[in-house]
Amino acid sequence: MIPSDTPLSSSLTASGASPGTHADAPAVQDASFRALVQGIEDYAIFLLDPTGHVITWNIGAEHIKGYKPEEIIGSHFSTFYTEEAVARGWPQHELAEATIYGRFEDEGWRVRKDGTQFWANVVITALRDAHGELSGFAKITRDLTVHRNQIEALRQSEERFRLLVESVKDYAIFMLDPDGRVVSWNTGARNLKGYTRDEIIGQHFSVFYPAEDIAAGNPERALATARLTGHVEDEGWRVRQDGTMFWANVMITAVYDESRSLRGFAKVTRDMSEQRHREELEVSSERMRRFLAILAHELRNPLAPLRNAVGVMRLETGLSPSLEQTRDVIDRQVTHVTRLVDDLLDVGRITSGKVELRLEDIEVGELMARAIEVSKPFTESRNQIVRIVAWDEPVHVTADPTRLVQVLQNLLHNASKFSPEASTISISARAVDGHALLQVRDSGRGISEDLLDAVFDLFVQEQQWPLPAQGGLGIGLTLCRSLVELHGGTISAASDGAGKGTTLSVRLPLATARATPVSPETVDVAREPAAAPLRVLIVDDNRDSADSLGTLLELMGHDVRVAYDGPHALEIARDFTAQAALIDLAMPKMDGYAVMAALRALPGFDTTLYAAMTGFGHASDFAQTRAAGFEAHLVKPVELAKFETLLLRAQNR
Repeated sequence: MIPSDTPLSSSLTASGASPGTHADAPAVQDASFRALVQGIEDYAIFLLDPTGHVITWNIGAEHIKGYKPEEIIGSHFSTFYTEEAVARGWPQHELAEATIYGRFEDEGWRVRKDGTQFWANVVITALRDAHGELSGFAKITRDLTVHRNQIEALRQSEERFRLLVESVKDYAIFMLDPDGRVVSWNTGARNLKGYTRDEIIGQHFSVFYPAEDIAAGNPERALATARLTGHVEDEGWRVRQDGTMFWANVMITAVYDESRSLRGFAKVTRDMSEQRHREELEVSSERMRRFLAILAHELRNPLAPLRNAVGVMRLETGLSPSLEQTRDVIDRQVTHVTRLVDDLLDVGRITSGKVELRLEDIEVGELMARAIEVSKPFTESRNQIVRIVAWDEPVHVTADPTRLVQVLQNLLHNASKFSPEASTISISARAVDGHALLQVRDSGRGISEDLLDAVFDLFVQEQQWPLPAQGGLGIGLTLCRSLVELHGGTISAASDGAGKGTTLSVRLPLATARATPVSPETVDVAREPAAAPLRVLIVDDNRDSADSLGTLLELMGHDVRVAYDGPHALEIARDFTAQAALIDLAMPKMDGYAVMAALRALPGFDTTLYAAMTGFGHASDFAQTRAAGFEAHLVKPVELAKFETLLLRAQNR
């Protein structure tokens, strides 16, 4: 393909002719070569004389370099080089190398006529005559600017990608060769796994797996799956350089070249330990909530007959003073245990985010009065007085009245428990700096300074407090803090030391609008008048609970039937149309929902008032019984006043 002038033609003739060739063959070949070379447009093909001056010029040279033949023939070929290359003698070096070795190839910047530069691939071949004398040089130049730009763009893209991957600190991103050995290592991999690049490159990636996974062949299985399906995702324990374990999400992707040959694997690893820990905590929290619900149910079932028995004793006349005292002791202790069960459930609900507040504007004095009233059984048993400290103006807050009464009741109970008998406890409220400040003060044992903050932590108690009779479970103040914080407030304790009493302070945001009166349902109401005699059906598989409640209602003047399971209740219902049915939910054979549905289908039972009577008292339990058609949900143990209110509803239907 090399064009020829006369010297080149002689060379070709000398080297290419053979005996017997027609006399015109060299001339024909010379013309053919010239025509072929001249027509090539994508390559600059031209001849230089021994000193490097241009002596031929094809159409490709004109297109690439911009010179017409008459403009460039006779010029030195260094015209095509940059000033820097000329200054360092590169054109002469190329010719010298071609002269010595017969051929020289190079890539570099070259200059067009208009001064623009292009990236060229250059091949210079030394030409010699039949006597071996240097007759010139053949020079072929290709414009590789586009190709070089593509390669450079790819290189820059790869470099940007490499820098991007290298800068990622939260993900371990690295490459494996087809055998699973590490060939790249980013900052995230170093941070996550602990190895430096020099320590890990070349090692097999199974070093990140626990010994039992290696023994089970899990690393090899992961690569095999990635080869087969293209990628594999997995979660499991992985090992850092220091031997510690972390829970990882791992993605392995097979990487192939253009010919579909496996180049290796891209591996991305995330540390999921914290997320796994949160999930485990959520599962544990839900399990704890369920456990507490079951525990409460099991505790409330035996408390129900005790409460009923106390109600029976209150309705009996002529009890001796000792029996009355015994009855009151049982009543107080049942109330105390019931409160502990409720506190346990509330702590479980709050920690699992299951508590919803029903907010309304309310005057704090109402809350304090209610809290004092519900605390009376405990404070009066210790001959203590709860005194309300007067304040100038009413204090209004936006709060859930039931929950704040629960807070104040706990604070009063705590103050009573750790104060001497016949002592005085004060409770006050006032507006201070845009907040309602509620305080309960006692003159009891006090709290040591190092425990002032810790008393609000779960299960924490002052070591010198009496245990276990007065110590409790250590959850009351924890519950108070949680409920106060749900209202956007704070709670704190202050004490001057042992024997100098304690002040518990609750700060709540003041209401932004004038408080509305508390609805009658949120305050303690006077005792309802007794209902007229009614027909009442009790269904409960706990015989003590069922029998004691039956006795209690009979003493109240009602006609009562007791069934210990669903089939028994349906049998009784054939001859006894009840006006009210009190039904336990968790029973064998038929649960309470099935019993209610079966009773409703009987003649005369469509107007019966149905009340669920159960140890389950979560909000979801109330919603479930309401959706099933129960008109009331009584949580065991049930106070006598609630039975009276329920039976009045049945009477007034």
